Amino acid sequence: MNLVPLGSTGLMVSEVGFGGIPITRVTVDEGVALARAAYERGWRFFDTARMYGDSEVKLGQALEGVRDQVVLASKTMKRSAQEMRGEIAASLKALRTTWIDLYQIHNLAKPQDLEAVLAPGGALEALQEAQAQGRVRHIGFSSHHPDTAIAAIETGRFATAQFACNFVEDQAAARVFGAAKKRGMGCIAMKPLGGGLLERADLCFAWLQTQEGVLPIPGMQSLAELDQIAGLYENRRELGPADLAEMERIRAELGSRFCHRCGYCLPCPNGVDIPKVMLFTSQKRRFPPAQLIEKTREAIAQAEAECLECGECTARCPYELPIPEMLAEITADFRDFLAQHGQA
Repeated sequence: MNLVPLGSTGLMVSEVGFGGIPITRVTVDEGVALARAAYERGWRFFDTARMYGDSEVKLGQALEGVRDQVVLASKTMKRSAQEMRGEIAASLKALRTTWIDLYQIHNLAKPQDLEAVLAPGGALEALQEAQAQGRVRHIGFSSHHPDTAIAAIETGRFATAQFACNFVEDQAAARVFGAAKKRGMGCIAMKPLGGGLLERADLCFAWLQTQEGVLPIPGMQSLAELDQIAGLYENRRELGPADLAEMERIRAELGSRFCHRCGYCLPCPNGVDIPKVMLFTSQKRRFPPAQLIEKTREAIAQAEAECLECGECTARCPYELPIPEMLAEITADFRDFLAQHGQA
């Protein structure tokens, strides 16, 4: 796999990175083996976060023996210097390292978040201390909100910007990464597969390969997924007219309002599995009716019975989706679906 510069940081990274969320869904041995396999296939950039369960622990165990050959990135939601100091120490311990190449302030959502981390006693203060001590090499941020991301970029205080980027969410990403590139910042593309909603990985990565200076970090939880992505970089292809037409069809189908399966809306106080319910809309076009009904009936019934429209999920959603409204729409759609297939 080719190595490319991460903006003007001086870091050389693999042209596709390793996203650290999905390995939380497998055992420690499986997660360690997968991360190690990625390294052996040429991966050199690994992204994780404090809130990603045991992801840091698994990556630390997998990469301990090759630490000086990889770029490790982590992040935290903490906004104060005091909290940030504790998070950096915890990340260093979990990752089994004395330095972290890139530490990011996670999910800058609102202007108040940016103000808090930049203020005296804010998280940036602790990161700069750690940078001076050699425990953190570079400082970045992640965001799901273009205006806040651009405001963070324009401060000139960050080396990298992490933002959702795929062929459906291309316009916002173009704004954010365009601003970042003007400042020589590294551009890290989360959600390259739309949080798993975009099933045509070949189209996703063929498109991303046209985005110069953008590092995608897909999450993987199996060797089959790793092999698929590696193959798409080892055997590239250009997008043809039929591909472009299919991408446009997918854009129209999804629209601008869809669940990215990030899980930030969880836990629901009443136990509703929100991401699973949200998948019904896309899955009904792909799964046989009987299989889909069996797969989603319980989660949708629970949403119908237990969602109190309290709004906690909406407040936590980085994409500001009207989740209770969408759950109600999906419930009604599911009832129609049952009626169409004789199971009303």
